[in-house]
Amino acid sequence: MTQSALKTFGTVYETFEMDIHPANLLDLNALRHVESVCFPKDAWPLLDLVAVLTFPGVVRLKGVEAGQMIAFIAGDPRPGEGFSWIATLGVLPAYRGLGYGRALLEACERLLPTRRIRLSVRSSNEEAIRMYKNAGYFAIDRWGRYYNDGEDALVMEKTR
Repeated sequence: MTQSALKTFGTVYETFEMDIHPANLLDLNALRHVESVCFPKDAWPLLDLVAVLTFPGVVRLKGVEAGQMIAFIAGDPRPGEGFSWIATLGVLPAYRGLGYGRALLEACERLLPTRRIRLSVRSSNEEAIRMYKNAGYFAIDRWGRYYNDGEDALVMEKTR
């Protein structure tokens, strides 16, 4: 457990071999790596990564194993719109299917202030869609040609 995590969130969530800690600007290079590996067609540009690591109010958590970032999630509270938005969730391929994505999702959800939480996912990403459905999300919309290569996004929502 890190002192800053205890001070900021009151607890550090531990799952399997992965620890979950708050992420910050010092994690920029590690986040660039996770984004480029997890989203080769859609990795966020550098300025977006800096923004997600610094904008006030954004929930940003990293999954760490053996001192290395292996996963990342960001949640954007939008209470004026009545929901929060999971902006990104990525787990390095070697660590998928172990419950790490779900653990990060649940940790992020606990820190978001709204009852409704939304996210978008590639319509072909069956593994992620299955995880989101198992976590209580359901499809509410489809955004045509949302991704860089023209693939649709499935918009999902959960009400707590």
